[in-house]
Amino acid sequence: MTDLVERLVPDELWVLFRRVVPPTVVIRPQGGGRRRAGDREALAAIIFVATSGCTWRQLPPVFGPAWQTVYRRFAKWSGDRVWARLHRVVLDELGARGELDWSRCAIDSVTARAAKGLLTGPNPTDRGKLGPKIHLVTDRNGLPLSLGISGANMHDSQGLEPLVRGIPPIRSRRGPRRRRPGKLHADKGYDYDHLRRWLRKRGIRHRIARRGGESSARLGRHRWVVERTVSWLAGCRRLHRRYERKPEHFLAFVGIAAVLIGHRRLTS
Repeated sequence: MTDLVERLVPDELWVLFRRVVPPTVVIRPQGGGRRRAGDREALAAIIFVATSGCTWRQLPPVFGPAWQTVYRRFAKWSGDRVWARLHRVVLDELGARGELDWSRCAIDSVTARAAKGLLTGPNPTDRGKLGPKIHLVTDRNGLPLSLGISGANMHDSQGLEPLVRGIPPIRSRRGPRRRRPGKLHADKGYDYDHLRRWLRKRGIRHRIARRGGESSARLGRHRWVVERTVSWLAGCRRLHRRYERKPEHFLAFVGIAAVLIGHRRLTS
């Protein structure tokens, strides 16, 4: 069991996680009662659920905590925005090492199926079946900088401004923190003049495909990295189909997938 926990939660990831997890509240200061399950074991179980796609009830007992305990820990950490803070810490480490390339960023979205839950909508390309949509902005290397979710019926163009605003100030190897890309690449779903004006006003150059006049093969020379990141997110099997009723829990799994992508770059 120890080997499995250390493989899912390496020492480097555990050190970063301890920086963002809230301190444990002692409910029984007088002592007694059952010993509290370890956070590292619970985190390993959560990552196992995220990557394997199994349900909470199917969680194997080798991790130690019962599945009810793991789910409660996941819900509490999601409510405390631990995954968003952990993603930001990973981005800070990447930025401090010079691993982030801000020269050409890309934006895109991907839809998934949904069994239930709020913040879903009919998918216009999949016979109107309900589902969520994941929006993301990546750097030139495909590392996710900003993430968001919506219903599948939300137009891609509506996600550009919130995503760009949502890029946190990230450490750099030299100089102040940075949060604005040098250039943003987008497909024809973002072909609106008001978005171009909004980006220019913030000093961000844009390369947004125009509908009906440009070749898709030419446009993909710099935008393919975000498509690759979408395939990386698919490695988190819990994102293939949404089972969570609460949108914040689905967003938490998206954040966990982004953390794992960034951590792989840190340790590569």
